[in-house]
Amino acid sequence: MDERKHLQLNDIDAYKVSFGLSNYIWLRAERWEHFSRSTVGIQFVKAVDSVSANIAEGFGRYGKKEKIQFFRYARGSVYECLDWNEKCKVRKLLTQEEYDEVFSVLQKMPKMLNALIKVTNDNLTV
Repeated sequence: MDERKHLQLNDIDAYKVSFGLSNYIWLRAERWEHFSRSTVGIQFVKAVDSVSANIAEGFGRYGKKEKIQFFRYARGSVYECLDWNEKCKVRKLLTQEEYDEVFSVLQKMPKMLNALIKVTNDNLTV
């Protein structure tokens, strides 16, 4: 008898990568001085946290359209994070290596989310 494995949130690569990135940003932002943390830091952390949070919320939704809408919100947050990452570079809040690491991950995220949207659209009927 073929036993089907139920997909878990942690099976989704886009979720795992975005969750890791959110913790990476958190650890950097908490080191910044008060002004930087309370202006750029809070916004960047909220934006990067919303990527994995929207994937999780979409995963928990029943209908295909709802799931896809949350995955699209996550994709929008990725682009917001690209903006915050640039600001952090210009304002010297991240080292060049930290900036490059974040940029590299963010550049991969839209493709990962588009793939998640496609799989959801192709495989769900409701």
